[in-house]
Amino acid sequence: MNENINIIYKNKMENIDKKYIEIIGKFDYYKKIENVKNIKRLNEIIYNAYNIYNNNYFNSININNLLINNKKMYTNNSNDTSDEYENTIKIKNSKDRINNIINEYQNKINKIQNEYNVLKEENNKLISENKVIKAIKDFINGKYEGELKNGKREGKGNMYYSNGNIFEGNWKDDKREGIGIYFFNTGDKYKGEFRNGKREGKGIMYFNNGNIYEGDWMDDKREGKGIMHYKIGNRYIGDWKDNKFEGKGIMYYKNGNRYEGDFRDNKYDGKGIYYFNNGDRYEGDWKDDKKEGKGIYYYLNGDRSMGNYSKNNQIGKHVMLTKYGDVLCRDY
Repeated sequence: MNENINIIYKNKMENIDKKYIEIIGKFDYYKKIENVKNIKRLNEIIYNAYNIYNNNYFNSININNLLINNKKMYTNNSNDTSDEYENTIKIKNSKDRINNIINEYQNKINKIQNEYNVLKEENNKLISENKVIKAIKDFINGKYEGELKNGKREGKGNMYYSNGNIFEGNWKDDKREGIGIYFFNTGDKYKGEFRNGKREGKGIMYFNNGNIYEGDWMDDKREGKGIMHYKIGNRYIGDWKDNKFEGKGIMYYKNGNRYEGDFRDNKYDGKGIYYFNNGDRYEGDWKDDKKEGKGIYYYLNGDRSMGNYSKNNQIGKHVMLTKYGDVLCRDY
């Protein structure tokens, strides 16, 4: 009989323990909400829930001791028929006491669950009202913590995306707007302006390979004026379009070389000047990163050569003017 009571008690207490863990977990989640009207009451409920859980543990020890004592008493008196009825009554009373305690715990759990549901409804009501509040809200692509207005992200807030990306900054009408920081799951980081949910305006992009871009953005792309600092020591300053060098720009190389002129699709293309670190320079036409068309090559010693180029190679007739005024012609 004692073993049956113990099994019933154990099963019910395990279910109650699971219920407490579930409820307390929910309260821990809603405890993060900064602007719920009944936050003080919420903390009291959490405190009470933990107290009930602790009492649950200590009472379980007392009940188990009572069962053990009853079992000993029943064993010691089993041969004494005159005491058998009294012993049975005592065991029955122990069972009733266990059931009363379990029912008491269950009633307290139900009360806490009801109060939790009320607070949850109040939080949802605050989120739906047409005023800015601080709250937590789940989205299909992640979790948001921050200011909400009429159920939409509005003001300052952090968005934790399910793919590992994180945005910290300003929101308007459920979109990233204004100043913010976007952390990519690749290790890249953008810090700057957002418009209509996209990187737009002035911003700095820190790439995980060590490169850094600072300048203009449009529609989530580098577009306008900007500077790219390369980890290896090179640096580009100039125009951008669709994430590429496009327009006028200057490329500084670590070895001291420098190109100034037109770019197209990330390459020298159009008119440009290339300065070599030995003092020479080339001025003329470029295509696909190569000297292509008419150009003049100036040597450090004062000589210069004029003619046509194709894929960096001299072609046709070239005229060499020396620093002494001599004119030399050569076919390529």
